[in-house]
Amino acid sequence: MQFIRLIRPINLLVIILTMYGIRVFFIPYMSEDLLLKKAHPHEALDYFLLVFSTVLIAAGGNIINDYFDVKADRINKPNKVIIGKYIKPRWAIVSHWILNFIAFSIACYLTWAYETFWYVFIHLLSINILWFYSMYFKRKFLIGNILIAALTGLVPILCGIHFLGLTTPFHSANFLSDFAEDANWISRLNLKIFFVVALAFFATSLNLVREIIKDMEDVEGDLQLKAKTIPIVLGVNKTRWISFFCLLAIIAISLPFLIEGYAVFNETFLLVIGPCFIIYFFLLISCFILLTSTNRSSLKRIDIILKLTMLIGCCMPFYWYFL
Repeated sequence: MQFIRLIRPINLLVIILTMYGIRVFFIPYMSEDLLLKKAHPHEALDYFLLVFSTVLIAAGGNIINDYFDVKADRINKPNKVIIGKYIKPRWAIVSHWILNFIAFSIACYLTWAYETFWYVFIHLLSINILWFYSMYFKRKFLIGNILIAALTGLVPILCGIHFLGLTTPFHSANFLSDFAEDANWISRLNLKIFFVVALAFFATSLNLVREIIKDMEDVEGDLQLKAKTIPIVLGVNKTRWISFFCLLAIIAISLPFLIEGYAVFNETFLLVIGPCFIIYFFLLISCFILLTSTNRSSLKRIDIILKLTMLIGCCMPFYWYFL
């Protein structure tokens, strides 16, 4: 039971939903041979293995992160300390390497099966980044936040690499029925690439804000480790404004796509992007909380809200599938 808590099952569930959400998005555009298993007959199993290996790496990363954070966690969240209390440190290290070995072995198989080096490269890159992040970069100014956020965005990219070569090209004309031939750039987007890149940006940027906010929560313990996180270097108040403007930037960057999409596709587009309004609502609530309070309970509330926001964004393909 304590081992399950250590690997953070909720975070792993978000990864699973994200990756299978991407699969749902690509299903309508898979070739008939692929769907009938004439081409790549084991693709469904291979994709399960890809998801499984990604989850194993994330679980291993959570273990090694807690291993190096025991001292700080005894101050920041003493009730949640597991390593050293329930699980011996050496067993934590052993389980970390076992999970990574299994994940890397799966990556080697996928590299062989699909004749691409990307699986081995991304898995090996992720394993090493998580190790050095937990051991060193987490306590450095900004770089640790960027690394862990980039790894979150790498999950959709990995899925995109898997599917882009297995599906035929398509544009928004195949996605919305009332396509206008004289429409502007929004109607000429290649939805496969746009969807993967947009989801990667969404995951990276939101997780970056989450990591900064978590650093604001953990200032007391991080000081014991002599960390140089953003709130320690710049102060909590300045960090609050950085987080606030990052959330506003996420909204501002996405608005032109929504405005142009509505201009081209009218009410149909509003139905398609319906969950985005919930996402905007949650982002604005987070901004409001940041403006009013920075105590631990408020920051924890923002962390939960941003998790829900990411979950909604990752599950949008399921909404589109049943639309």
